[in-house]
Amino acid sequence: MPRYKQVEEIAKIMRNVEQVRNIGTLAHVDHGKTTTSDSLLMGAGILSPKVAGQALALDYVEIEQLRQMTVKAANVSLYHEWEGKPYVINLVDTPGHVDFTGHVTRSLRMMDGGIVVVDAVEGVMTQTETVVRQALQEYVRPLLYINKVDRLIKELRLGPREIQQRFVEIVKEFNGLIELYADKEFRDKWKVDIAKGQVAFGSALHKWGLTVPIAVEKGVKFDYIIDAYAHDDVETLAKEFPLYVALLDMVVEHIPNPREAQKYRVPRLWRGDLNSEIGKAMLECDPDGPTVVAVSKITVDPHAGQVATGRVFSGTVVEGEEVYLLNARDSGKILQVGLYMGPYREKIDQVSAGNIVAMLGLDKARAGETVVDIKYKDQMVPFEHLVYVAEPVVTIAIEPKRSSDLPKLVDALRKLAIEDPTLKVYINQETGEYLISGVGTLHLEIVLWDLKQRTGLEVVTSPPIVRYRETVRDKGEVFEGKSPNKHNKLYLYVEPLNEETIKLMQEGKVYADQDWRERANILREYAGWDTDEARNIWDIDENFNIFVNKTSGVQYLREVRDTIVQGFRWTMEAGPLAQEPVRGVKVVLVDAVLHEDPAHRGPAQIMPATKNSIMASILSAKPTLLEPILKVDVKVPPAHLSGVLTVLNRHRGKIILMEEKGLIMRVLAELPVSESFNIADELREATQGRAFFAYEFLKWAPVPAAQLEQLVLSIRERKGLPKKLPRIEDFVSL
Repeated sequence: MPRYKQVEEIAKIMRNVEQVRNIGTLAHVDHGKTTTSDSLLMGAGILSPKVAGQALALDYVEIEQLRQMTVKAANVSLYHEWEGKPYVINLVDTPGHVDFTGHVTRSLRMMDGGIVVVDAVEGVMTQTETVVRQALQEYVRPLLYINKVDRLIKELRLGPREIQQRFVEIVKEFNGLIELYADKEFRDKWKVDIAKGQVAFGSALHKWGLTVPIAVEKGVKFDYIIDAYAHDDVETLAKEFPLYVALLDMVVEHIPNPREAQKYRVPRLWRGDLNSEIGKAMLECDPDGPTVVAVSKITVDPHAGQVATGRVFSGTVVEGEEVYLLNARDSGKILQVGLYMGPYREKIDQVSAGNIVAMLGLDKARAGETVVDIKYKDQMVPFEHLVYVAEPVVTIAIEPKRSSDLPKLVDALRKLAIEDPTLKVYINQETGEYLISGVGTLHLEIVLWDLKQRTGLEVVTSPPIVRYRETVRDKGEVFEGKSPNKHNKLYLYVEPLNEETIKLMQEGKVYADQDWRERANILREYAGWDTDEARNIWDIDENFNIFVNKTSGVQYLREVRDTIVQGFRWTMEAGPLAQEPVRGVKVVLVDAVLHEDPAHRGPAQIMPATKNSIMASILSAKPTLLEPILKVDVKVPPAHLSGVLTVLNRHRGKIILMEEKGLIMRVLAELPVSESFNIADELREATQGRAFFAYEFLKWAPVPAAQLEQLVLSIRERKGLPKKLPRIEDFVSL
């Protein structure tokens, strides 16, 4: 394992928070983030100039090199000098493909600024918009780097004036996103100005880059750059105008240091008392305050165990420190402190506030965890929940070729799900299937590759299928659920949650462990809830279902509360129509009759009573299936537009927008995930490979009524369930 000479140097500078910057690279897939990161590593002396641009050093997972695509976020700490002063730049390289946006979401918590890389030819694409929106939600300041300028010169053969015009168009589009998604406070302040050096341009592959101030200082014009390409002399450009200088100077000058950034980021990310000791320490980024770390990433090191990487918001993380994990509600001891330098973890003595730390020993930690000095565990509240843009909607069944390998497979899947919270692992008890759900087919492909690398197991998988969600369109009737021993009766009904409530849960503003008063106020104010119902929420599950208690004076109810909640969660995992997860439903308990003897009201009695009552009420409330919908963005020459429209119409696509942008037509459409599996090949064929195609998860929408019954029956058949529609009397006696 190489020792980086910068580590000692970096450790010293890290203590001076004014000389620290936390940044990440953000972009649409294939716009050149990792190639750009190579130049930054070269500038810091970590990579040889000979291999920078081809090494893709932060794509350290083998499949990333094979696929030429980033699939995991990587961290590295860089040394850079600006105006004679040394700086530490903690860099996170994030994936661009929509299937891996979960890594971007988690990484943003660690950054204060982002370099948004945009391809000079393709311009602002769907995923560019998504990452800018995500960054602005986390109060991360975006700067712009226009990459692949060589394509404008060599492929499109543009002159200096046309190149500058192209830059103006991209900057205008980029600032349009900031206008659209930034909070009022930052809307004008964070728009990029090319004249102030907040926009860099260049070619990461050829390692040169400029900002307008650097170009003015060096007296260089675009004719010089075009001439260098004409004479095949790009090496001179790389020597005279190194890309890392343009980018890192821009970062040091325009990205705030952690102390400045935390003054506005902490109130956004943390709902605690800003006047408390912890609140003040975080606002000041105080290295002597109580230790507080927001964990963003978990990796499982085969030799060292679980590594938790996160941003230190206050205090100094040292080896042997006793800490408390707020979400896991468990204490732990930090066994080792380190820095990540790409694939390598370098051990250091301590990491102070405002930096990114890697910690060993916290085996219960998960992405989104809040770690605090154990002495302050009762005064601390967790950071805001991480809000993922995409949901796992594509599923495959998986089993090992040899049944004796099953325990090994289950253990590996469990570890993968810890590292990647957008991967869901389900074990269907009734059919015995092991199911893994990912954001898309590529996500699952990478997971299977990773699984094979870790375990060497040969596995058999089914073709990808879409996991639907079940919901209701109307208020259901109250049904009596009886326990198997007939001694307990529960009376429940269901109704659909309104869109405002679901949005609050998706944005992490309403969640299960929240203070009930705060949650009740939010639901009343923003979603029109009745006061009594808002105050009596017992549980919220991960599929955005809410359980409400509207009973009064029921004996023994408090003793069985946890069991009823368990029954609610169990029921919501598999609805009555097709045993798909239930989404967006409010379950209301209106009455209960419970046996006085605890032996007669255990989980085996209460949980089935809860389930049967809920299932019957769902069937009386116009149940339906929801299917995942993608937003598709296609850019194509006008001559091939009809081919794109034909393919989209054939796959139940719904056109939202068609606009002409220069010599290109842009088509925005909604497309069901179930229709998307081969669409990339069909689009390529229909347009002779001339279409740029991108997509992202958009929403859940009801399945067309005409297809509902047939779809329910086909899912039931696939799962080995009776091939008939369920009835209310299957669950309760009428």
